[in-house]
Amino acid sequence: MIDLNVGLVRRLIASQFPQWGNLPISLVEPNGWDNRTFRLGDEMSVRMPSAERYSTQVEKEHRWLPRLAPFLPLPIPDPLVMGAPDHKYPWHWSVYRWIEGDSAATGKIHDPAEFAVALERFLTALQRVNPMGGPIPGKHNFFRGGNLSVYDAETRQALKILDGKIDIGTATAVWERALNSRWESSPVWVHGDVSAGNLLVKDGRLCAIIDFGNLSVGDPACDLTIAWTLFSGKARDLFRASVALDTATWERTRGWALWKALITLRDNFAKGGSEAAKSRCIIEEVCC
Repeated sequence: MIDLNVGLVRRLIASQFPQWGNLPISLVEPNGWDNRTFRLGDEMSVRMPSAERYSTQVEKEHRWLPRLAPFLPLPIPDPLVMGAPDHKYPWHWSVYRWIEGDSAATGKIHDPAEFAVALERFLTALQRVNPMGGPIPGKHNFFRGGNLSVYDAETRQALKILDGKIDIGTATAVWERALNSRWESSPVWVHGDVSAGNLLVKDGRLCAIIDFGNLSVGDPACDLTIAWTLFSGKARDLFRASVALDTATWERTRGWALWKALITLRDNFAKGGSEAAKSRCIIEEVCC
């Protein structure tokens, strides 16, 4: 495990981009699992993959984000330069333009319904961008936008472990309906990780979407799980009504949300706490 710290970032910046060598550097909190982000001066950020399996995301973002940005209604990361590996850090890394805003996981959303509509407009715009040549789902993005069946064995194992702790019969039925449907239309752009941590809030409103490391072209169902992982009540209803996709796509969306909640609950059940409680709530909402 590589210790991603301010000292490492300072050394890499000084050796590869000395024009920024005197700028202050600080760790950004909360941080992600796939990457660590550091603020560089007032106008830039440094993003460092935390393991080899995330390292291919760097070149993908540098290639595709500048092509997508002109067609989208909200800011997305703007890659400035790509850093090279060296003897102490073995992967490519990035310097981006800084985007102001707080994570929706911690920032206050003024009007959840308005937020839901703004997110729907962004995702719809993303899906309308020409996908020609875009990366297909695979190991590089954990099959986001691909076929749910890749997670069938893991999901059924989690269901078996959680038998007696949740409504296994209903959850299994939801999962099997998801597996039995397919995206029949042409592939579209998929963000791959539309979660509260990757949605930025400023003055209570959605102001940017970040972390496109799981970007691909395929089935957009996985991008809609936010309906259960963040929204509820009126906001959820409005988001679902605004997304012009068929019932089968929503069945697959339920499947994506269920898979993630099941494995999270499986891993946290004995410990309890907020992660277990949230996962249980998502399972109940998805299955109702």
